[in-house]
Amino acid sequence: MKLQRLGIIAGVGLTATLALTACGSDNTTTKPGATGAAAAKIECAGGTLNVAGSSAQKNAMLEWIKAYKGACKDAKIEYNANGSGAGIQGFTAKTADFAGSDSALKDTEQPAADARCATGKAIHLPMVTGPIAIVFKVDNVDSLQLKPATLAGIFSGKITKWNAPEITADNPGAKLPDAAIQTVHRSDSSGTTENFTDYLTATAKDAWTFGKAKEWKAPGGVGSKGSDGVAADVAKTSGSIGYVEMSFAETAGLKKAKIQNGAGEFTELTPASAAKTVESAEVKGSGDDLKLKIDYNTKAAGAYPLVLVTYEIACSAGNGDKAALIKGFLTYTSSTEGQAQLTKLGYAPLAESVRVKVAAAAAKIAA
Repeated sequence: MKLQRLGIIAGVGLTATLALTACGSDNTTTKPGATGAAAAKIECAGGTLNVAGSSAQKNAMLEWIKAYKGACKDAKIEYNANGSGAGIQGFTAKTADFAGSDSALKDTEQPAADARCATGKAIHLPMVTGPIAIVFKVDNVDSLQLKPATLAGIFSGKITKWNAPEITADNPGAKLPDAAIQTVHRSDSSGTTENFTDYLTATAKDAWTFGKAKEWKAPGGVGSKGSDGVAADVAKTSGSIGYVEMSFAETAGLKKAKIQNGAGEFTELTPASAAKTVESAEVKGSGDDLKLKIDYNTKAAGAYPLVLVTYEIACSAGNGDKAALIKGFLTYTSSTEGQAQLTKLGYAPLAESVRVKVAAAAAKIAA
């Protein structure tokens, strides 16, 4: 099923709200005269949630938690941005009530996740569209554009100088220094790394021989924990280049490279250009399990091809006394109001056709 265009501008302007339903709770909070998340009608649930996983969605999750807890005084929600791999492990081990992951569960991981749910299945709810920025800090260089093969050569350690022929060819007329390249990658198990290496595998298979994985496998470079760690290391290191979500790039004030898409265009990263790639995604799951497949080779005009979608992996049932709060919170994050918060944080809201399905699946979460 092809997705509709995200409608970034329209999504922010919408004022329609989706009431959150919390199982067993009829405590509805609305702030008169408020705007944004505070204007949403929220049926509050009390209790405590411990959530873990993707650092890519950290900024979005903190904003959503602040809004929900501001309306629901009996709710306590903590988010540990310890990486997608750790989040999935925590969910399976029942130390996390649900997990954020920048990639879907592997076939080998699904049975253990389902078993954790007891009376239900572990489902994927796409919640955050996080374009991956290629960030750099090169003296006297303000603009940079890279083909997928050049990007693969840099991160595999085969291209080691900023004035290498491959980079020069991608940037005609640019004055690039005779300086060493310092790559920065994630040191922890990361869905961002998995998406980035999946992109390189799909678009530069002759230049990238390390496959797709949550753990970084190419030699050399500096490893940093979390997206915030990568952003911090690039920000302080001359000659560096790394990969982080757009949200972290903008928060750190980092320069972002243009990436060549399947149509041969070097495209700037914006919410709108990322939206053009997400609209070509396909829903691969069934029922309330909403796994997506991104086309990294998209030829859509103006599309920025390097994007990821962060899922909330949760039990459809078998949540016990946590069900009301999980249901209430995830229905809020998938509401029109919840999704409207994303653009200002450097993310992109879900396509409306997908958002409706996610909100419907979240509303079915049960004890």
